[in-house]
Amino acid sequence: MGAATHPGNTRKRTVAILVALLLGIVSGLAVHSFLPAYIHTAEQLSSLLTGLFLRLIRMVIAPLVFATLVSGIGKLGDQSLVMRVGGKVLLWFVAMSFLSLTIGLLGANLLQPGLGFTPDHAADVSGLKHPFQPVDFILHIVPTSILDAMGRNDILQIVVFSVLFGLALPAAGTAGKTMLGWSEELAKIMLRMTDMVMVTAPLAVFGSIMGSLAHSGLGMLLQFGRFLAEFYGTIFFQWMVLTGITFCVLGTRIKELIQNLVQPVLLGFSTASSESAYPLLLEKLEDFGVPARIGGFVLPLGYSFNLDGSILFQSFGAMFIAQAYGIHLAWTQQLLMVLVMMLSSKGIAGVPRASLVTLVAVLPQFGLPEAGIALILGIDHFLDMLRTATNVLGNGYAAAVSAKWEGVLSKGRTEDAI
Repeated sequence: MGAATHPGNTRKRTVAILVALLLGIVSGLAVHSFLPAYIHTAEQLSSLLTGLFLRLIRMVIAPLVFATLVSGIGKLGDQSLVMRVGGKVLLWFVAMSFLSLTIGLLGANLLQPGLGFTPDHAADVSGLKHPFQPVDFILHIVPTSILDAMGRNDILQIVVFSVLFGLALPAAGTAGKTMLGWSEELAKIMLRMTDMVMVTAPLAVFGSIMGSLAHSGLGMLLQFGRFLAEFYGTIFFQWMVLTGITFCVLGTRIKELIQNLVQPVLLGFSTASSESAYPLLLEKLEDFGVPARIGGFVLPLGYSFNLDGSILFQSFGAMFIAQAYGIHLAWTQQLLMVLVMMLSSKGIAGVPRASLVTLVAVLPQFGLPEAGIALILGIDHFLDMLRTATNVLGNGYAAAVSAKWEGVLSKGRTEDAI
């Protein structure tokens, strides 16, 4: 992807995001506590700063995914190689999804986060309902129009089109080679655009945190402090497990990988948006030594099928609601719920607030009240921050592991970088 980011610039960007995070916390709490008349103004400013950044990022996501995926598959060349790489990484995704759901389930059973909550109000979840229909999901995978899919930033549909497009390049002869070169150049341009957009990242971080705390203050965090602490603790345990498994594949280079992933994980955490971290994650993986053809192939798949933090929340959240309402679920029911969540979590890629959507879809199937979502909605932004950071970390690990399996992981930026 061209020249690597200068280490000094990387440090400056990380420091800027951390400073923005701290300023957002202080400003948000100050407005909530001392300037209540300006809470609405703070929320409006938050919406402007965060919304502007996310729109800029979403503007480059579709062409970036298309260009990196097409060039990645085009460089892989052999269709059997594409199937081998894709098959291995999809097996990794399924294994990590099952592991994440299981950790969430065990964490909720051990910590009992729902005890002590007394639900006394109903939540309006009509906008979140999204029952999983296998036939509809399979039909949804294939776009009726790639322009429509790109317009909606439907990553799953863009992935399907881009994979087929990339596989068709070798059969097109000279035209295919020309298009491969064009897609590589497009990826370079989109990544330079991303560098320009990333200048506004600290403003988005500041706005996101400031607006949330100006609205809720510390009271909301203190009220749900135990639940937040237990959920964060469960996810940090998940990080340790994922890191341990990745260490078994990468060995001591795991430390270098973690250093490269700090900034995209921090950005994902601060903005609660996986999209915001995607271009930076792609760049950092190449700095680590993951070839562009692997990163550009694995990450788009991961953003559709490998949301480790989001799916851990589903089993943890479902058990939290069951405990809050005093509903006992036998272990057989809990295991069945994990299997249902495994399927439904793959059917909502690209759906806003995907974790809550899946949770609402699954709850009634196991006799759990949808109104329990009301207990979560108030602090969902703070939950989503760590869910997103975990999604970014998990996909970073998956890309590095895939490169190692293929024997193409190098030390530092590779020659085939886009």
